[in-house]
Amino acid sequence: MFKVTSTENAPAAIGPYSQAIAVNGFLFASGQVALMPGTGEVVGTTIEEQAERCCLNVKGILDANGLGFEDVVKTTCFLADMGDFAAFNAVYGSYFTGKPARSCVAVKTLPKNVLCEVEVIAALK
Repeated sequence: MFKVTSTENAPAAIGPYSQAIAVNGFLFASGQVALMPGTGEVVGTTIEEQAERCCLNVKGILDANGLGFEDVVKTTCFLADMGDFAAFNAVYGSYFTGKPARSCVAVKTLPKNVLCEVEVIAALK
């Protein structure tokens, strides 16, 4: 059996998916982009601003499950431009201080033409 996460502290799903699913001791969160919870509007125009919003959205999902960034074991990060890698890392590193395993790839386009997306897997307590 699994538990579906639905929190107002992260953007509502913009498609047929859940914000996160908890199953077998892990939380699998859908990718978070720079959308403001409640409005669904894109936040920021720079990679730093958008990465910050992504991390805050991840925090909202973690909080809803009684978890913190230290419980994250794996992230997957998507960038619209690999030239933003260093600036993205500066923001990302201020949140994911436990240094979870990570993949980071450049993609052609992200939803709503945002600059980055972050998805996480966390160990449940």
